[in-house]
Amino acid sequence: MEHIYTSVERAKGTLVLLHGTGGNEQSMLPIAKHLTDEWNVLSVRGEVNENGALRFFKRLREGVLDEDDLIARTAQFHETLTHWANEYTFSLQDIVFIGYSNGANFAANYLLQFPNAVKGGILLHPMVPTRRHNVASLDETSIFISAGIHDPLVPYEETEQLLDMYRSAHANVKAHIESNGHQITYTELEAAKQWLTTLSRI
Repeated sequence: MEHIYTSVERAKGTLVLLHGTGGNEQSMLPIAKHLTDEWNVLSVRGEVNENGALRFFKRLREGVLDEDDLIARTAQFHETLTHWANEYTFSLQDIVFIGYSNGANFAANYLLQFPNAVKGGILLHPMVPTRRHNVASLDETSIFISAGIHDPLVPYEETEQLLDMYRSAHANVKAHIESNGHQITYTELEAAKQWLTTLSRI
């Protein structure tokens, strides 16, 4: 997969950036820069081309995810991520995903499909990726989820259901809810920054 990797001395961990539909490996870099300069950064380009817009997995139509494709590509991504961890000498257990929209859905599924494999994720405007996983415990996983109550693409009920899924699996979950739409706001990034700073101290 096409990607950009940058490392820092005495890194607190590695941020894995996953863009939204139509983005690329450059799209999330300003967000990572806003959040911290103390983490390695691995920014990934999705391989699915939907009418010229890059994604991390297919969908059947807007709002309806192709769950078979999602699960298969998540398994492939786990193998690729393990390879990168060996190549760049970082630990999977020190990874925090930062995903937006399609990238957030991909990260949300990874956290369910590979429980406690990574430290956690910052999920910006995700929806429930699939209900197929029966996850017993995410007790070693920390998750920040932001959402807009008036998001036209992700009904707020989806956010509540995803929060319930993670909390039922005993993940450490922080929710940041605004009365906005699907766009990323400065205030949610500030909340994510504070959460990441707190996580770094653990």
